[in-house]
Amino acid sequence: MRRLLLRTRARLRDAIKPVGAATIGALTIALLRTTRYFDPIKTANLFGRVTQKIGPMLREQKIGRANLSAAFPDKSPEEIETILAGVWDNLGRIGAEFAHLDRVWAFDPDRPEQSRVEIEPRTRELFHQLRLDGKPALIFASHLGNWELPAVAAVAHGLDAAVLYRRPNIASADRVIEQMRSVNMGTLIPAGRDAPFKLAHALQNGQHVAMLVDQYLTNGVDVTFFGRKTKANPMLARLLRQIECPIHGVRIIRLPDHRFRAELSDEIAPVREANGDIDVQGTMQAVTSVIEGWIREYPDQWLWLHRRWR
Repeated sequence: MRRLLLRTRARLRDAIKPVGAATIGALTIALLRTTRYFDPIKTANLFGRVTQKIGPMLREQKIGRANLSAAFPDKSPEEIETILAGVWDNLGRIGAEFAHLDRVWAFDPDRPEQSRVEIEPRTRELFHQLRLDGKPALIFASHLGNWELPAVAAVAHGLDAAVLYRRPNIASADRVIEQMRSVNMGTLIPAGRDAPFKLAHALQNGQHVAMLVDQYLTNGVDVTFFGRKTKANPMLARLLRQIECPIHGVRIIRLPDHRFRAELSDEIAPVREANGDIDVQGTMQAVTSVIEGWIREYPDQWLWLHRRWR
């Protein structure tokens, strides 16, 4: 009897799961489409307040607190909670801003002081170099600030970019989200078995390949992050082994008064083995160290809510 009950429950779960996924997908689509009708800044403020209220009730709050306490052992419990509140606020704002990707990026080089985005002269210089040198490049980013905007910025300023992205688990939401991204983000390459081949092909064609590199990968290479061992996705360094090209990091930081600052790093030197080949593990450590430095500057703008150390 007990086995029969367990089988019945399992079948019910399997039957209900597609319905639940379809419902969530429909709600996601409705929310994204509805959000576009409202003011981007007011909506971001609202979403930030909502996630600050809801976030502490979710299990990710506990994960984030444990991560922050381990990364910043000198910070008080009050400081940790303040950072966590900022994390939830940032996440809510990104959700609202995603619906307005074609409106959030606003930079006028003739009137930079009136623009919503701040770009320093060195970043402009490096960007123009990337755009005009006729070479491919690898560009890494992290889940810091608004991590959707670098790809938007690349397209807005004429950089030929191919962006690796992870598809949502819900197919119906995936289609709408991909449509919204494709208008503003260049060539989109979904993560999967054939992604390395497609990314290598993009580099061979002279495109600039961009990817997020700051999440845990079970089969990744060992790196040290905030003094603790973890795993990093080696795809960027393995691509570099096939096609040598410049590596740069990009981040778009949230500033007061609903503004952003875009920063492109100087070229990151890859680590090499004794025979001159790219050292995959060493290069990913160099990239990870850059990201750690970024996060130390703005800890409340990084996504501490996933299990980076396991």
